[in-house]
Formats: sequence, structure tokens, C-alpha cells
Amino acid sequence: MMAPNLGSIRKGGIVRVSPEAKTGDVLTVKAAYKGKIAEIQLMVRYSLEDTIKVDQAGKAVVTNLDDPVILVNKERNLPSDYIPSDLVPLKIPFSFQGESPKKSLRKEAAEALEALFKKAAEEDMNLTGVSGFRSYSMQKSIYENKVKTMGKEAAGRISAFPGQSEHQTGLAIDVSSTSVGNRLVESFGETKEGKWLAEHAPDFGFIIRYPKGKEEITGYSYEPWHIRYVGVNVAKEIAKRKITLDEFFALDTFETTQ
Repeated sequence: MMAPNLGSIRKGGIVRVSPEAKTGDVLTVKAAYKGKIAEIQLMVRYSLEDTIKVDQAGKAVVTNLDDPVILVNKERNLPSDYIPSDLVPLKIPFSFQGESPKKSLRKEAAEALEALFKKAAEEDMNLTGVSGFRSYSMQKSIYENKVKTMGKEAAGRISAFPGQSEHQTGLAIDVSSTSVGNRLVESFGETKEGKWLAEHAPDFGFIIRYPKGKEEITGYSYEPWHIRYVGVNVAKEIAKRKITLDEFFALDTFETTQ
């Protein structure tokens, strides 16, 4: 048996997941036989093939735009006109003054980030927001400038091609601290704030999206400042397994370790 709103067990023991279930939801399946009871927890995870469509140019475009565990990378693109409908201003300190779309995230991610920043402040960690949501056009400008200054190959390791940026999802933000002058540098990962962020981010549903040692998998250089909201269940699973979001979706079997 299991929570009826998330799934059901059909004849033959087949588990059917409810359409309302989201990636990261955990199903507890119990089985009884001759007085013995076994229990297993399964985490919902949708197939990547079921969440893309190929456009006329042959480009894979993601379709699960509302899913907080949406996977966007060098092979999975966002529509060029996509702007999340639930963007809200962030109530956290930023590295710059004035209004900007970069000071916003999707509502669920924003609330989680504000809770993370509050906890950090309580523990004397001075975190600063640098860049949250970025539109397709904004990312296009950033990417093209990087290509002009350092070449396409080098730019591709540190900057996403327009349509492939997690910032456009409204679920990712670059975070720094005054200890490194609010810069986005690898040394942030060695500061007390950077270490605290890496350790505690999963408690609030965030992951370090481009971790050290996973460059060949993510396609990007190590970025200790770039955190991505995926929800607490998925974030803790990724942290416990020491994998990336890409690897999370590539797992063959999925019994949660939580």
C-alpha cells in the first residue's frame, strides 16, 4: 500500500504513479506476506525522453517547464521566449544596488533561498546574491561577450549558450560573500561561507550544480557559487550519493537512500 494521492499498486504488483506526483516525491511501498512486512521507499523520477520535444531545427527543447527538477544542460534547451510566470523579488542582500530581474527567482525557490540566507546569517555567514534569473536575451549578450574575449571553446566551459542556462529557469542563483569581494571565483569554495553553503544547501533544497571533479559530466568548470533549487528530497539524495543532477536522471534503478 502507499499514499493514494501519489500512486497505486496494480494487479501483478505494478506500481502506477499518479499524474500529480512530482520528481522528488517519495512513495513508501509496503508488502505483507505470511505475517511478514517489508517496506521500501521509491523516489519519483520522470524519464528525460518524456520531457523533451525536438523542434524543426533538430534541437531538443524541454517540455516540463513547471517542474522544479527540470534538467537543462548542453543537450536540453529552454524555449527562447520562456520566462517563469511565478518570478518574485528576493529579500536577500545583493552585491549591487537598484532593481534588476537578476534579483528574482521562482516563488518556491525564492522562499527556500530566503530561509537559507536567514540560517546563514544566524551562524555569522555573510552570503550575498549576485545573479538570479536571467532571460534568454540577457544570457545571449553574456555568452557572446565571453566568446569575443576568450574564444568559443573557453567561453563554453564557463558560460551557457543562450537557451541552455539554468538561470533562465528561475531556479538557479550565483552566490558569493564579502570575504572574496562578492566575486564569482573558485576560492569562494574554500571560504567559511562557501564550505557552509556546500554543506547546508541541501537542507533547503539546493545543490552545487557544477561541483569539482564532475566537469566532464556537467560540461562546465567548477562553480562553488552556482546553486540550483531542486527541492529538499532530490537535493539530499544528490548530496548523499555525491552525484550531479545529470547523473541523478541517469541512474538505472532508484530506491532512495534516505
